[in-house]
Amino acid sequence: MSRGQRLGMALSAVALIIALTLIWLQRLNEDGYETPSGGPITLASTQGEFSLSDLEDDQVAVLAFGYTHCPDVCPLSLSVMRQTLARLDESERKRVVPVMISVDPERDDIERLKEYMGFFGSDFIGATGNQEQLEDIAERYGVFWRKVDAGDSAMGYTVDHSASLFIIDNEGDILKQVVYSPVPQALTSALEQVFSES
Repeated sequence: MSRGQRLGMALSAVALIIALTLIWLQRLNEDGYETPSGGPITLASTQGEFSLSDLEDDQVAVLAFGYTHCPDVCPLSLSVMRQTLARLDESERKRVVPVMISVDPERDDIERLKEYMGFFGSDFIGATGNQEQLEDIAERYGVFWRKVDAGDSAMGYTVDHSASLFIIDNEGDILKQVVYSPVPQALTSALEQVFSES
């Protein structure tokens, strides 16, 4: 199989995942699905203690849930965040705090998170907590994750997890939930809408 065929298959798989996610979300909404409650977040992070309450009144966090050994979705999501920040003007960029909460605290200590987040930019914050803290936040934000045995792989296990991005204010209110996409248009549009309404 040629490189082009493999790339085509990978892009088709991503498109299928996005389509299925959109259908799933639409059905949830039809069934009376409610937006997750969100709420406060305070965790150890790569920049000291991170707390949503420390954001300025005009700032928002763009929050992803993931882990540093993630082979595809997490680096793509963080790249989308980086591309979106590059599209904003300087005053808008100052209003956005990009954050990834690791759902793999067993491997992702603060040092590992510092190294990983550094690939995306000095403003990117990596945060994590103990299992109890993460489960509390996950429940409030409607996030799931589970370990999956990777067989003979050197990684030992992978983590299946939700891939939506959340735009949140300093009170933990979810202003927008952005379905996973490998391109920045959806997040850029959501942020522009949030800024126009504030």
